[in-house]
Amino acid sequence: MNHQMTVGLRVRDRKVQMDFEEILSPLTELSLQEFAPNRPYELLILEIGEDLEGGFELVSSIQASGLVQEIFLTSTHMEPEFLIRTLRAGAREFIPQPIKKEEVAAAVKKFLERKQPKHAIDPKSDRHGKIIYLMGSKGGVGTTTIAVNLAANLVKSSINPVSVALVDMNCILGEIPIFLNIKPKFSWGEIARNISRLDAQYLISTFSKHANGIYVLPAPIGLEGMGVSTPELIERILSLMKPIFDFIVIDGGQSLDEVSLKILEMTESLCMIAVLSLPCLTNVKRLLRTFETLGYPRDEQIRIIINRFEKKSLISLKDVETALNRKISGLIENDYPNTMSAINQGKTLDLVAPGADVTKNIKALVSGFIGANKT
Repeated sequence: MNHQMTVGLRVRDRKVQMDFEEILSPLTELSLQEFAPNRPYELLILEIGEDLEGGFELVSSIQASGLVQEIFLTSTHMEPEFLIRTLRAGAREFIPQPIKKEEVAAAVKKFLERKQPKHAIDPKSDRHGKIIYLMGSKGGVGTTTIAVNLAANLVKSSINPVSVALVDMNCILGEIPIFLNIKPKFSWGEIARNISRLDAQYLISTFSKHANGIYVLPAPIGLEGMGVSTPELIERILSLMKPIFDFIVIDGGQSLDEVSLKILEMTESLCMIAVLSLPCLTNVKRLLRTFETLGYPRDEQIRIIINRFEKKSLISLKDVETALNRKISGLIENDYPNTMSAINQGKTLDLVAPGADVTKNIKALVSGFIGANKT
């Protein structure tokens, strides 16, 4: 591990502080620093003294800031109620005082193991990851649903294991964590605020790994997502991701701005998501003309996916293909009950409705990318 983990130390008792420094300073994997507010740390060791309320309020504010990835708490208090509060406060480890070298060493060892990339995610690998960018032709066409389920099936659909990243570019209103029932600690907004630290190892540490194997990088939510994204930032993030992941699935919503243009310039495959409605198809046609003017993405990189497809639709597929002068690349059946059940449970369709047509449609879409990745 070339990247040193930044460890903040906020301990009031001088002897306890010296004990921690004596144990941690020799570890070359760590960069031990005195705690300073508004500075990011991968680990913070914080002492709770006699002022319990003040101590836990500080922990809460640090957690809310998003600047600290993990917190170890230490204290002379050992009452059951106190220990329960440490867990509820989000502490990863509790180290009782007087501290013991073997307990600190064991806790730090587990911390370093958690920070080690798993499942063949190697910052120095020779992968040439492919970017799959999903863009909605308008809001509410199911772009996030397809992005989440596409990523989940990419992980499962290859004979050889592949690493898949799922990136949410819907600033302020990104929903991927809801669809996967996860609570990520970090977003790519965190990277923007710590751009000077950005390397492959730091980038990997900001991802949340879902149980199904996807590495998720959410969008910043609320006001913190405003104004943090730039084409330069996204280009740098994606350039670092491509040698690490086999596939990078990006939920781009329906925006077309400087950032999305940069992603389109870098993407290998663009999936334009539409439904069989006149406003949607009109937007698809406009976007195709825009891409032709830009010179990217190329025609062969663009796939038009019809979501919520119904055979009895007033607009036929033949009419669509004639109007757009191109073939439809994929159809995803309209299955509102199963789709909403998956979303509300925070699960993917292959878990909620493995035999449903909508799930089979997603798998068929995935097979095209897996096959293309072998060539």
